[in-house]
Amino acid sequence: MLLKNAKLYGQEGKWDIAIQAAQIHSIQAASNDPHTSDDHVIDLNGKLVLPPYVEPHIHLDYVLTAGTPRWSKSGSVFEGIEIWGERKQLIHETKDDLKKRALKAIEMQIKHGIQYTRTHVDIGDPELKGLRAMLELKEEIKPWMDLQIVAFPQEGLYTNPDSEALLIKALEMGADVIGGIPHYELTREDGVRSVVKALELAVKYDKLVDIHCDEIDDDQSRYLEVLAGEAMKLGIGHRVTASHTTAMASYSNAYTYKLFQTLKKANINFVSLPKANLHLQGRFDGHPARRGVTRVKELLAENINVCFGLDSIMDPWYPLGDGNLMTVVDTGLHACHMTDYAHIIKALDLITVNGAKTLAIEEEYGVKEGNNANLIVIDSDSEYEAVRTQADVLYSIRNGEIIVETKPAQTTMNIPLFS
Repeated sequence: MLLKNAKLYGQEGKWDIAIQAAQIHSIQAASNDPHTSDDHVIDLNGKLVLPPYVEPHIHLDYVLTAGTPRWSKSGSVFEGIEIWGERKQLIHETKDDLKKRALKAIEMQIKHGIQYTRTHVDIGDPELKGLRAMLELKEEIKPWMDLQIVAFPQEGLYTNPDSEALLIKALEMGADVIGGIPHYELTREDGVRSVVKALELAVKYDKLVDIHCDEIDDDQSRYLEVLAGEAMKLGIGHRVTASHTTAMASYSNAYTYKLFQTLKKANINFVSLPKANLHLQGRFDGHPARRGVTRVKELLAENINVCFGLDSIMDPWYPLGDGNLMTVVDTGLHACHMTDYAHIIKALDLITVNGAKTLAIEEEYGVKEGNNANLIVIDSDSEYEAVRTQADVLYSIRNGEIIVETKPAQTTMNIPLFS
């Protein structure tokens, strides 16, 4: 396959990308020579080529469950957890039922150019049905998507006497990442203990860590400093991710300044979920209501790795979502006051290279000679226009094969002034 006249993300000019034996064989300046030995040539006419989108934070075991057994009235994180607990008691799904729901969401993701996903999976079920379903799916979808699985104690690691044993069992069964939710533990002490335990297990089992951290509008919720401090002491910060960290939006600037000194030394990663947290946070406020999106702009200014994710697709926490990360970028740029030109043209980093770093796959990721031919082509000829128009994915290519092809919509204006 030869992709001619490509606009490479972040680079000037046009390029020809030759793909052979599922790898990127060469990337050369575009040639006007019409003769080629390739029997499959696609002229991209300057369309933007970039590595596939990375979804760093989704809950595939929760997808498409909104409204069962009831809809959330408050829209808060805590009511979402309550509803999920009720659902587990009332609706007894099989492993195959879980897989069917998850596959529908994965189809949405692949359609929108995602080829790498990290999913959190609730391990509160003694049978670990959700984990078993995701482990099977991980193998079944491997030709089209890489799936990382987080063993996530949704209701806390120390609220249930069996949770720690279930977490360890999940790791031994093949979960890739250790999760946690310290702000939902019964006491601050239990929250600290859950973070320390997660990092201890990460060292013991050689796993990554991704903690739901301080997802609350409480300026006294400060488990992030514990996570960063302990990760720094263990020297594993690059393997650790803090998701949400919405309390940071409520921290004083003085405390945040001190915190950032630790974060820079710790070298941990951050996942911001702008759409979900704009929906979930500020639910206990009057006016003005806090919006609860972490300090993305400030983190990036300090060269701390941050990426964007969706979090949910129609579940008790978030009733919308269709797997499209471009809408997350659009929402996040607005919410974080990052609509200046410099941030716009780098915004796709938030759903590509920054996400790859968070998933610790950066060495194998990217449109580079010798890498697997995993890439997407989007319907834009510039980074700015791609973000402004939320450009569609025209082609998603995996190991040199086109797995998704989208024909752009065509509009005919029957108005003489515009024709």
